[in-house]
Amino acid sequence: GRSAKTLSGGESQRIRLAAQLGSNLRGVLYVLDEPTIGLHPRDNLRLLETLAALREKGNSLVVVEHDEETMRRADHIIDLGPRAGVHGGEVVATGTLSDIERATNSETGRCLKAPLRHPTRKSRRSLGNVEQWIQIRGARANNLKGVDVRFPVGRLSVITGISGSGKSTLMHDVLLPAVCEQLNKKKRSGNGDLFKLVGGAEKIEAVYEVDQSPIGKTSRSTPGTYIKVFDAIRNLYAQLPVSRVRGYSASRFSFNAEGGRCETCKGQGVIKLEMNFLPSSFVPCEDCRGRRYNPQTLDVLYSEKSIGDVMEMTIEEAAEFFSSHPKIEKALSLLVDTGLGYLKLGQPSPTLSGGEAQRLKLVTQLKRGVGRAENERIRKMRKPGSTLYLLEEPTIGLHMADVELLLNVLHRLVDDGNTVIVIEHNISVIAEADYIVDLGPEAGAEGGEVVAFGTPEEVAKSRRSHTAPFLRDVLKPSRARKALSS
Repeated sequence: GRSAKTLSGGESQRIRLAAQLGSNLRGVLYVLDEPTIGLHPRDNLRLLETLAALREKGNSLVVVEHDEETMRRADHIIDLGPRAGVHGGEVVATGTLSDIERATNSETGRCLKAPLRHPTRKSRRSLGNVEQWIQIRGARANNLKGVDVRFPVGRLSVITGISGSGKSTLMHDVLLPAVCEQLNKKKRSGNGDLFKLVGGAEKIEAVYEVDQSPIGKTSRSTPGTYIKVFDAIRNLYAQLPVSRVRGYSASRFSFNAEGGRCETCKGQGVIKLEMNFLPSSFVPCEDCRGRRYNPQTLDVLYSEKSIGDVMEMTIEEAAEFFSSHPKIEKALSLLVDTGLGYLKLGQPSPTLSGGEAQRLKLVTQLKRGVGRAENERIRKMRKPGSTLYLLEEPTIGLHMADVELLLNVLHRLVDDGNTVIVIEHNISVIAEADYIVDLGPEAGAEGGEVVAFGTPEEVAKSRRSHTAPFLRDVLKPSRARKALSS
């Protein structure tokens, strides 16, 4: 038996739902927070049938959800927005599916009324001119049954399959160590029993697992410091005439160093209150009022704004504010393009969601690529597919509009000559792949096989794949989709 503490929030929620379905309770209000997280579309439909059964018993359900099929099945929708963060918090539309689709200021309505047509670009990247494939044979980790797989270098690949079919095992226990062995030119004992790398990783210079783990554990880490745009902002303030007269260097404008920061809170903007037998709490610093700096540092103004004012700007506002400084503006615009423009430049990293942290990591890699591309000499020396990016379910917690932005980021990474491999259940991401490896046919001992592989169009023709029916539906030329049940 599996320990309950190893279950994800969605799994625990679904177990409790199953228990409720077996009861004869009536008149109960169920409140669910994203119950479809981590579910394959087939299992998603099964969950929706469970919810419908609870409703038919005379119960009410309130569900927080980004899933398109859940919205299409809902009797009543409440859409919040119009955007995220400080630009949200309003009810922009309520009513039936048709009411939401007619709402002119609803991003949800726009996505439901005009779903993405795939591929979103004019054509897919060809597999015929792929110079090299990462090839692995005899993968036997966990429930994998000696599978042979390959992934094209310099393309966007997606690993699909129902939950428990072996996707995470293939990526983390086989693909990652296999490529790392090639990079380090050193075999690890025991790996030979799990897989055999045939070749194809010679052109990979680095591997990055871009997960949803936090990017910082203290308030000293912020989006601005993480993507290193704050260094350029500090340099700008240090070059101002008043800074030169006072002898202020860039370090003066760091809230992590003595000199310019508020020494009462040590540049954190908050004071930690520790209480016996109770959790610690944080209150704004009374001396700097949460602005992190001492008065002398805040006296230095650029376009009538102090460094403390800049920290309080949203990324979108900061991109416009620094529009005359290309180095700063480009980095901030990348964040805006990925749907993170609502975050504050100085927002403590621990307050970011897993999805926000993951997109910040992706933008950091994109920023590196932009920097390389600006230097023609270095760009020409780069090897195609020089970096391999591994992502597991990056769409968790993302609205349909944010998924569109994420797809743009993934495509840009591949356009820059990189290789991206994603584990995903979101059909919009799967349909955008250049290449798919579909595992199954079922979960656990009944999974661990490659049931289909190829382009989305090729996988859609498979009779064994549980992913194929959903791909066929989403790849239809006229994608005015209705719920699959209707």
